Amino acid sequence: MIEMKVAGIALDAATRNPIVLLRDSTERRALPIYIGQDQAKAIISALENHQPPRPLTHDLTVSILESLNGVLEKVVIHSLQDNTFYAVLIVKQGEAKKEIDARPSDAISIALRTNSPIWVMEEVVADASIPVDRDADEAERQAFRDFVSKLRPEDLIKRGGTSTGELS
Repeated sequence: MIEMKVAGIALDAATRNPIVLLRDSTERRALPIYIGQDQAKAIISALENHQPPRPLTHDLTVSILESLNGVLEKVVIHSLQDNTFYAVLIVKQGEAKKEIDARPSDAISIALRTNSPIWVMEEVVADASIPVDRDADEAERQAFRDFVSKLRPEDLIKRGGTSTGELS
């Protein structure tokens, strides 16, 4: 299993649907999970440590868990089937441990409220994550900056007086 942290919430450019983005500790892999608007609001609220005047569903869940002397040990996102992620809450109550089925968005929201770790099975990361290579991205940007800084106007003109990037 790979421990991941919430990197933030984004919107899909085409559908405008919210995505929670998880990243591993090395920040080399990112796992995007599509979620609903309400779940996005709940996750953002937890990330910002916002305390609503009355408890919301995830706050209520945490209160119930605590009143029953339960502790959220961790969240495990364990599988991906037909583009749907599956997760469980691993709850410890005394010496007993229980696995409780949950949507990943709800599990993440509860984990953020209890400062509990979020783990993802390696197979899920392998199947659904995207690479995040900050060093390569920065190297590419620097190479482009170097290229642009050395450009001369005559480099942009073809013989015959037309530019290489003609607009017509």
